[in-house]
Amino acid sequence: MSRPAPISTRQIAKEAVRAQLAAVGYELLRREGFENVTIDDLANAAGVSRTTFFRYFDRKEDVVLGAWDIEAGRIIDELLRRPADEEEWTSLRRALQQTVRGYAADPSGVLTLLRFIRGTPALWGGLLAKQSNWQPAAAQALAARGGSKRAPTLSDSVLVSAGIGCYTVALEHWVAADGQLDFEVTLDEAFATIGARLDAASPTPEGQQ
Repeated sequence: MSRPAPISTRQIAKEAVRAQLAAVGYELLRREGFENVTIDDLANAAGVSRTTFFRYFDRKEDVVLGAWDIEAGRIIDELLRRPADEEEWTSLRRALQQTVRGYAADPSGVLTLLRFIRGTPALWGGLLAKQSNWQPAAAQALAARGGSKRAPTLSDSVLVSAGIGCYTVALEHWVAADGQLDFEVTLDEAFATIGARLDAASPTPEGQQ
């Protein structure tokens, strides 16, 4: 079974500093408004130089959205760990399971973050762009589950796009319900909607009605 490479101590330390800078920056952006805060403001709030800030973030949006890149990497790693003979739609849903834990652990904090992103055009557009950019790597991981050497197909890309769509719609329903819905149940319902159609479209084995 394919496993991700171990993370070095240096990388762990870098991610810890990045997380700390992001936490300080996020609070400033939310308090003052995204458009009203400059890179220098973010660096000063964190007590670092502008140069140091750019070691961890390429642009202001990454202060808020950078965590999604880390999460996407974890989802892709989980996809690679899924068995090669597991049904693709099931693998996608199970790879997303770890994101569910974050919503359950801090629903209020996640709700506030998502509302901030949804209400800030630069952040919402950036998040959608990130999701689009992750799709080729996720399709590759879906094809390579359990160490498989299979090349990704059009079907893999379509399924990944549909899975991300289900996740996004479930998220929007959860936010619209003020976090009162069970996000895991909502995500399951979204996946089941597409899953039922996939089952209906599957060819019937010869000799069966």
